[in-house]
Amino acid sequence: MLKRIDSNNMGKSNYGWLKGNFHFSFAEYFKPTNINFGVLRVLNDEVMKANSGFDTHPHNDMEIITYIVRGELTHGDSMGNIGSLERGQMQYMSAGTGVYHSEFNHSNEDLRILQIWIMPDKKGYKPNYGDYRFNWKDRTNNWLHMVSGTLKDVPINVHQDINVYTTYLERDKEIYFNVNKGRQVYLVQIEGNSEINNVHLNEQDALEIVEENIKIKANENSHLIVIEMNKTEALYI
Repeated sequence: MLKRIDSNNMGKSNYGWLKGNFHFSFAEYFKPTNINFGVLRVLNDEVMKANSGFDTHPHNDMEIITYIVRGELTHGDSMGNIGSLERGQMQYMSAGTGVYHSEFNHSNEDLRILQIWIMPDKKGYKPNYGDYRFNWKDRTNNWLHMVSGTLKDVPINVHQDINVYTTYLERDKEIYFNVNKGRQVYLVQIEGNSEINNVHLNEQDALEIVEENIKIKANENSHLIVIEMNKTEALYI
């Protein structure tokens, strides 16, 4: 089963310094039929203006993943972590029992990020932070496995049965992804446009995939991310 999500129909935010598309209910955008997709609770596609950012604020009991699409993101938190990440790199924070953090764009160019929140398999984990500076070439015409909750040899580990992959597919190239029985995927067309099992996706569109293998063909250079997880619709946190 495939369901295309048109970016034009997503929730929108515009605070001047920050603009975004909300794939699921978040902040001022609330739609009771669009709270989550399985354990995926938040996916915000956001552009942060130069020399702006999120001041220090709290989180708890959520696995928070941030993928940098372009620009430079600077992170700081109450655990003493600080650092900057660029295009194609990723940070992970298990908020657990509680953590404070800030996220800033200190550069003179716009920053685009995907903010992804995953519901953990239980509450009360010890807070944790990590980041990884992936080699861009490792995803070119190939799946780069970035995050896993079950495979310890994957660079970023989370407290949930999910897997996150990305690819940068050059024009006219094809790639396959298997979605096994009892599994589902949320896919985002980050950049470019493609055909997926005859479904056309434009930049910022998304696709829900349930128990169906897919073939992706890039109509132009295409940057995509997939979040693969156990098939469930329950919102339990």
